[in-house]
Amino acid sequence: MLQIKNPKFEISVMNKSQYPKNRMPQIVLAGKSNVGKSSFVNCLINRKSLARTSSEPGKTRQINFYNMDDIFYFVDLPGYGYSKMSKAEQQKLGPAIETFLKNSKNINLIILLVDIRHKPSENDKMMMEFIKSTGNRYIVVTSKADKIAKTKVQSYVDDIAKELDVAEDLIFAFSSETKFNKELISDVIAESLLTAKTWDEE
Repeated sequence: MLQIKNPKFEISVMNKSQYPKNRMPQIVLAGKSNVGKSSFVNCLINRKSLARTSSEPGKTRQINFYNMDDIFYFVDLPGYGYSKMSKAEQQKLGPAIETFLKNSKNINLIILLVDIRHKPSENDKMMMEFIKSTGNRYIVVTSKADKIAKTKVQSYVDDIAKELDVAEDLIFAFSSETKFNKELISDVIAESLLTAKTWDEE
């Protein structure tokens, strides 16, 4: 399980030239606006407000790096699919996300978050296909599991797995409110870090 003592926000970036130059592994969070990526981070590391949560969807419009004890980064990608975001902003975010996922050599695991209450959107499906195409390891986390009856959670997860064409062992229900599956997902992340990639200097 993750035991983080001194997490800190490090930098927000948009361009490849701004990425951190160190070789720390990156746990990357993707998902549409207001799916709960910030709450997910705060829950896993037992902090209330390290990652910036907002009642306004679409607030995260840069790539945010959170430094976890100088061991790894949580990298929060901008949320997609927010209708009130201008076309110009959306056109900037898409390439920024794709460039990062294609070019960062330190990605250790990509986590796609989707709202368990809704069928995956076309944007979710496109993101899932793009994540698969990168060749990186990934899992899917269905957030807000506390919003539906406990007896229905697994069937909702199964439906989402089919929609996204994801294996059953790569998708996990989650709630930042009740901390449902917090330890399990934390263990998955910790295990992935044990086999983190190492890269030679270019």
